[in-house]
Amino acid sequence: MKMKIFVVAATIIGSHFPTQAQDSSSAKQLDEVVVTATRYPLKQSETGKVISVINRETLEKSGGKTLPEILNTVAGISINGANNNLGSIQTLNIRGAAAGNALILIDGVPVNDPSVIYNYFDLNLLVADQIERIEILKGGQSTLYGSDAVAGVINVITKKSTAKKLSVAAGITGGSYGTIKTHAGLSGHHGMVNYNLQYSNIHSDGFSSAYDSSGNKNFDRDGYNQNVLLGNINLQLNNHLSAKVSGQYSHYKTALDAGGFTDEKDYTSASKNLQFGTGLIYKWQQATIHINYLFNKVTRSYLDDSAYRSDPSFYYSNSKYIGLTQYAELYANHQWKNAELIAGIDYRYNKTTQDYFSYGIYGPFSTNLGDSLAHMWQLSPYGSLLLKFSKKLALEAGGRWNHHSVYGNNFTYTFNPFYHVSKNVKLFTNLYSAFKTPSLYQLFDPYSGNKDLKPEKSTIIEAGTELALSSHLWLRAVYFYGNTKNAIQYITVDPVNFISKYQNISRQKNYGIELELTERIGRWNFTANYTYTDGKTASAYDATGNKLNNDTTYNNLYRIPKNVFNFSAALQITDRFSATGSFHAAGKRWEPIYASAPVALAAYYTIDVSGEYRLSNALHVFVALKNITNQLYFDTRGYNSRRFNCMAGATFNL
Repeated sequence: MKMKIFVVAATIIGSHFPTQAQDSSSAKQLDEVVVTATRYPLKQSETGKVISVINRETLEKSGGKTLPEILNTVAGISINGANNNLGSIQTLNIRGAAAGNALILIDGVPVNDPSVIYNYFDLNLLVADQIERIEILKGGQSTLYGSDAVAGVINVITKKSTAKKLSVAAGITGGSYGTIKTHAGLSGHHGMVNYNLQYSNIHSDGFSSAYDSSGNKNFDRDGYNQNVLLGNINLQLNNHLSAKVSGQYSHYKTALDAGGFTDEKDYTSASKNLQFGTGLIYKWQQATIHINYLFNKVTRSYLDDSAYRSDPSFYYSNSKYIGLTQYAELYANHQWKNAELIAGIDYRYNKTTQDYFSYGIYGPFSTNLGDSLAHMWQLSPYGSLLLKFSKKLALEAGGRWNHHSVYGNNFTYTFNPFYHVSKNVKLFTNLYSAFKTPSLYQLFDPYSGNKDLKPEKSTIIEAGTELALSSHLWLRAVYFYGNTKNAIQYITVDPVNFISKYQNISRQKNYGIELELTERIGRWNFTANYTYTDGKTASAYDATGNKLNNDTTYNNLYRIPKNVFNFSAALQITDRFSATGSFHAAGKRWEPIYASAPVALAAYYTIDVSGEYRLSNALHVFVALKNITNQLYFDTRGYNSRRFNCMAGATFNL
């Protein structure tokens, strides 16, 4: 009954308000320029793709929230662990697609970690203070962005130099769990040189990551410390040619627990990310040529010296995982009166080294995966053409051919017609194909790897409408459907000798609806969204990888709620003082249990309130109270989420 009430309420309210990621002005919403949808600047009204923007104003009003917390309020996005202890695994899901099916971009260039099983990028390595804006493009985007862009891409656009010759920014935030965040930045321009340098530090005493179900086991706190340095330089060499150089170093260390419901007092993890990028942009009349290169290295290490033994049979473990990627691309776009073309080619090289050693009562155990074996490359030419048949009707179509060093070739396409019924009403239909390359671990792990794996192939359909019903009211409704073949599953191939491997044996389907709306009334700005997501897997193996006599179908939305509702109301009380209240509700989720039936996690809601006061144009202060009703809930079974907590801070910009 509670869930029925939740769904009805979310649907009714979701059709009357929308997302925190939207701008308050409906006209501005449709005219806002984005780059992720087509890889060149284009107004949202000129594309039929589903894109949301989190601008700098929204980021500044986010009250000390982490990037996963902010993304978790966007329609169609679910981040498992967004409100867990800092340093927890942040699993990003878009529209119910499995982990690793959403591609992260940094300033338009793909980043990933080939040392993890599903090839995703750790969102903990990024901090909101260094981000200018975020563009979220949903649907299959493999034609423009290649592997992993199955459910969508998230383009994190970092801060660049300001229009001033010299600009200084700084801020400090403190609050619950002994958390202190500081950041400082310096940017400006001198002649043809534009520069930007940002530094951030986060320290937190934290809380126990594992949930003490008995309440009397004295679980210890799991602390966190992070340093992030970001810099970029842009050179305007002449009227046509510009060059850029960028770099980022992020390092965090966190304490871990042994597992759900199980404390561990001397288990730590450290993650480092080093990025270096460079590029050239050449503009001539209506054409632009881009050349980009990115080096990305992620190092993860885990140490349990076991002076405290959560498991009496386990004494010591030490592991190190290194993932290295190199990405190079050349692409160009050309604009005519009624057509816009983009064509390019990119090259990706991934490799990983992995070392694990442990010791216990059964003796030592070790595994090793070397980059001499675990490496691969991809070469992919692509093209996309946007045709404007009239002021009302347009069509985008494109394709990508991908050549992979291990599995061979595959092809993806995009077909995207959209129609403007009027200036403020747009209808769109999108048909995509997308693919996900098997990860290095799935291909080359000495125990479970399978070099005969093929890429997962998906077909995605979207249909919907965007409406600017007045100058202050904006609405979007979208239906989505995805069908994945050759889905990779970890299965038992030899039960007698306990041997399991990755195989292309599953078929997955995800479908649902998204409703988003923003409305501005006087000094009030209301935003809301509602997402319904469902999915199923068909396989001759069950969810734990054991062979069945016949094909079976089961729910595949593990840890992903079917129903999610977000609502926010912001009031500009005076020209200097504003206040915001937000509500987040997530429906029941299913937690997978090894060799057993999944367990239901209860639905929950949280309420946050915040206030911001601008002492001057340069200085403002804020306070944020989060989960004010002190809800006890779990994104992951056996792991704590944040109870009532507060943050307060000040930022300075000159």
